Amino acid sequence: MTALPREIFKAYDIRGVVGRTLTPDIVRAVGHALGSLARERGSDTFAIGRDGRLSGPALLSALSDGIRAAGVDVVDLGMVATPMTYFAAHHLRTGSAVMVTGSHNPPDYNGLKMVVAGDTLSGDDIQALRARIETGALLHGQGEYSKVDIGPAYLDRIVGDVKLARPLKIAVDCGNGVAGAFAPTLYTRMGCTVVPLFCDVDGHFPNHHPDPSQPANLRDLVNRLAQGDCDLGLAFDGDGDRLGVVTRDGHIIYPDRQLMLFAADLLERNPGATVIYDVKSTRNLKPWITRHGGVPLLWKTGHSLIKGKMKEVHAALAGEMSGHTFFGERWYGFDDGLYAGARLLEILSRHANPSAVLDALPDALSTPELNVPCAEGEPHALIAKMAATETFPGAAEVIRIDGLRVEYADGFGLARASNTTPVIVLRFEADNPAALARIQDEFRHVLERAKPGVTLPF
Repeated sequence: MTALPREIFKAYDIRGVVGRTLTPDIVRAVGHALGSLARERGSDTFAIGRDGRLSGPALLSALSDGIRAAGVDVVDLGMVATPMTYFAAHHLRTGSAVMVTGSHNPPDYNGLKMVVAGDTLSGDDIQALRARIETGALLHGQGEYSKVDIGPAYLDRIVGDVKLARPLKIAVDCGNGVAGAFAPTLYTRMGCTVVPLFCDVDGHFPNHHPDPSQPANLRDLVNRLAQGDCDLGLAFDGDGDRLGVVTRDGHIIYPDRQLMLFAADLLERNPGATVIYDVKSTRNLKPWITRHGGVPLLWKTGHSLIKGKMKEVHAALAGEMSGHTFFGERWYGFDDGLYAGARLLEILSRHANPSAVLDALPDALSTPELNVPCAEGEPHALIAKMAATETFPGAAEVIRIDGLRVEYADGFGLARASNTTPVIVLRFEADNPAALARIQDEFRHVLERAKPGVTLPF
């Protein structure tokens, strides 16, 4: 194999359409490259797993063949949530892990999330895998194959550490994703009464898409909570590394507000700890973290980039607006929706009214993520052009670590190039509707100058 579909090699992972841009042959080749890289970095075993997608078994088998062709051993975990594969890399001391998952993408997608010798691959490392395959720079050998059921060790580890102050009754919506095989068991063992919604794993996703960042996918959970007999609702994405939260009143607690609760709790035990949040998150986080005795750090969006920064600065906690939350305290620093749910329940079980605690967290007038479709390769060029030529006269600060985040006294605006799809991502937050309109108007003029004739979603 000398040529591969370049578009599947993303910034944070590999992802493509099954049977078209992602085939067993391609995954086998990527596995061979991963095994070769692992050997060069002194790692000789991979833990591998898959989510509940229909294409998972065939692609996992191809991945195993490719890794072992490099002379590297494989421990097959079978069908697991993504964080369970990361956990296996620690628990089994393999240091390397690959998850076959399409995350929250449509059913015909699948992909690979990759850790080699303790480092989550991103950016140049992922592009280097492609180059390695195309040039044939591969090592050869015959690795061993074994199977391990990691579920009991994973569940025991959480249940042994995270303790509820009192029992809770919760509704859990897994959207027919792989989290459904583990979440009800986990929270029942912790002492909860669990009302399951769509917890049978089904790669057709027959009820709603497993993406809790979209309010439409939380309607069933909101409706169940309206019956009034549950304390809280939890929802998970397709591979279990992102958490959605709904109060008994049907209010969605977005991940940047979840992070406030986690930060306040953690900083009681770890004063002075660093808490990382991404450029899409609320500006309320900075004063909140500071007030609770922590060090706030704004960073780039992307689970692999956040994990890398956590290791660099030894952060105790990190979170993304997308729903990935990373605990360095009492856990391993990887994103884990199931574990985040457990930590949330631990905190809320100390209170008589969990929903009131969540609703009391600082909030702001804000938009969801807004996308401006572009041609392939265009978003990064447009953002670079804007960053080089535009000024924002009314701004207090212009932050350029990941696109343009423009801070004002009464809000912020964000424009950044997505690293996964050809769109510019916009997000706005303000203290009041007039401020929101003013900030959006300033961004409108900037975007229209950069891309004349652009159609904007606001």
